[in-house]
Amino acid sequence: MELTPEIIEKLERLEQKYAVMGQDMLSYLEGLIHTDYLQYWDYVHLDVLLNLQNPRTHWPDEKIFIIYHQITELYFNLCLHEFNQLFDKEAVDSSWLLARVNRLTNYFRCLIDSFSIMVEGMEKEQFLNFRMALLPASGFQSVQYRKIEICATSFPNLVDKDHRTTTVMSQPLETQFEYIYWKKGATELSTGRKTLTLQQFEDKYGDELLALSRLRADKNLYTLYQALPTGPEKDKLTDALRTFDQQVNINWPLAHYKSAVRYLQRRPEDIAATGGTNWQKYLPPRFQKRIFYPELWTETEIADWGKSWVDEQLAGA
Repeated sequence: MELTPEIIEKLERLEQKYAVMGQDMLSYLEGLIHTDYLQYWDYVHLDVLLNLQNPRTHWPDEKIFIIYHQITELYFNLCLHEFNQLFDKEAVDSSWLLARVNRLTNYFRCLIDSFSIMVEGMEKEQFLNFRMALLPASGFQSVQYRKIEICATSFPNLVDKDHRTTTVMSQPLETQFEYIYWKKGATELSTGRKTLTLQQFEDKYGDELLALSRLRADKNLYTLYQALPTGPEKDKLTDALRTFDQQVNINWPLAHYKSAVRYLQRRPEDIAATGGTNWQKYLPPRFQKRIFYPELWTETEIADWGKSWVDEQLAGA
């Protein structure tokens, strides 16, 4: 084969690359001769992926339940990947940050759009049977989702709304962490005590989440936004943050609520979630009033947080 100027130029660039690292380019080229071609199934570890589902019962729809939650965790990991890029970048401008916020929103939009798998994709009888073999595990225990929340906003916005008092907010972050909203959602319905689900989650991830909260106290998505100068690009970013806020804190929990109503609502007494979490109070946004960027919403919008979604569902019923 003729050594064209293009090939020679690339060889020179390779030589420069390896020279910087004190490496011999010819040794690496020799290695390439013996390297097998990359196959798609090896690149994505297909065999590993298809062996990560281990149902605990004989009910066929349990596999659907497992795979959907695994897909969810992969999307959460993509979100954390975006946050890592944000926090590693030395200089962030509005345009670059806008692109990352749009990515985050798209990940959640895909999750929300696919939630019909959970709402309509399983037989109710099967779900109500295999779910009892999952105790006390719960989607509540998704540590990646908790990390997304901590990275997305300033920590006081994650404090339970009933404890957003001057006294609590003036305390150190470690004290505020004890009042984070999701702890209230994992209490026994009858006694108000911590569920085993919450106890296990705190034992495994409590220190890690507290450490992340400290790390992101002064550098999170919201503080990066606040530090940017005003202008048309920041206005676009404001709209994008509002959309992201709505997707995560209204549409996502309400998609869960719709699923819970389908499978767990029963008169005269609703069925408890597998982790014993109080889903009737924990999921609806109007009860939590969890808002990443309250300063970007009007008082009326905050008062009606999640109401438009409910109205749309009632209209389509």
